[in-house]
Amino acid sequence: MNPSTSGWIEKFLRNFNDHYNSSPWSFDQLYSDLRQVGFIYGTSIDTLISNDTDIIYSEEEKTKLNLFTALVVTYYDTIENADKKGFIEALVQFYNFLDTKKSIFSFGNMLTSNKSEKLEKIIHTRIQTNESIFKKNFSHLLTNALLFIDVLAFDYFLIHDKNPFEYAAQLEETLTNTVFLALNSKQEQDDYDKMLVKLFASSVRYTNISTEEEASFDYIELDPYTDEIEKKYIVDLTSLAVWNDREIDRGEQSFLSALGAELQLPNAIIKESISLVQVFINTHKEHISFFNYSHPALHFYQQTSRTVSVLVLRNKKRLIKEITESKDLMILLGQSTVRDLSKEEKQQVKKQLLDICKTIPSLAIFILPGGSLLLPLLVKFIPQLLPSAFNENK
Repeated sequence: MNPSTSGWIEKFLRNFNDHYNSSPWSFDQLYSDLRQVGFIYGTSIDTLISNDTDIIYSEEEKTKLNLFTALVVTYYDTIENADKKGFIEALVQFYNFLDTKKSIFSFGNMLTSNKSEKLEKIIHTRIQTNESIFKKNFSHLLTNALLFIDVLAFDYFLIHDKNPFEYAAQLEETLTNTVFLALNSKQEQDDYDKMLVKLFASSVRYTNISTEEEASFDYIELDPYTDEIEKKYIVDLTSLAVWNDREIDRGEQSFLSALGAELQLPNAIIKESISLVQVFINTHKEHISFFNYSHPALHFYQQTSRTVSVLVLRNKKRLIKEITESKDLMILLGQSTVRDLSKEEKQQVKKQLLDICKTIPSLAIFILPGGSLLLPLLVKFIPQLLPSAFNENK
């Protein structure tokens, strides 16, 4: 089975039924296995289902298979008398709920009546990261690390039988804000750590946290997350964010302990999360080039800035047209350079920028999971595109 060819989902499901019936997966075991193969950490070094063919999967193909396997297991673990047809219909419905005009999720025009083919295109779009630009850097890792949101949101959809969009959007915001606080908890920040903190701070100002003075757990809604897997996922991504090749400093340890207390998790789970992240990275770091840089934050900032710059210049005419036609956005962007926007204004800026990105295929990176972190870099280049009009609206 080749996950890059048409018809792979039907083949996968035929083989999966035999595998699952002989050895059922629980949701808890699924999460543990997803950590082991690296999916939770944004870098799939293996697949959950063993590869019995001669095909050597790329990292993107491994990620695609792991995401789909996790979605299948979630359905079979949640629904009694589960079958292939019911799963396909439920997953298509789930992604249709997420694919709204205002959503961070976007799948383009899926012009096919075959639901399996539609799913193949959706899954491909979901993990597509334009590897010629993002290959093996932190943006790629961040995007894929947030893919487990799909799995948790699908589980939420199956259990509650309601639109999962708000749950998925809120979870991404919670993760982004928590990671920002974790990065800001370092006792000793070098210039490169500060770069990364500033980038996160610029991003989260469009959500709940608007200034570093306000950065505390009081501005992050953790109460809705009562399931242990949800809590472990939040802790695991936070442990990943503060990783370095030395010991975790006291500020980071205190933060992770406080996060565990907020989530009502025993300290043993926090220690396990830190340990598993360290072991995974130290074992596979030679295959994850981001973790081989002496200053990963500097690499991330430079790489993403360069990437956004190239994309903006390539799409300059289209961006100028779309932005100038949005008078409200022009005014808000101009005013943001001389005053702090209100929470509602920031949300409006974020929404309108994402809507513009959806109209330009080359800018799809901004609507991928974690893409909101790159929005401040996009804003940074807008004055260069529209110097006179931008200045007039300050």
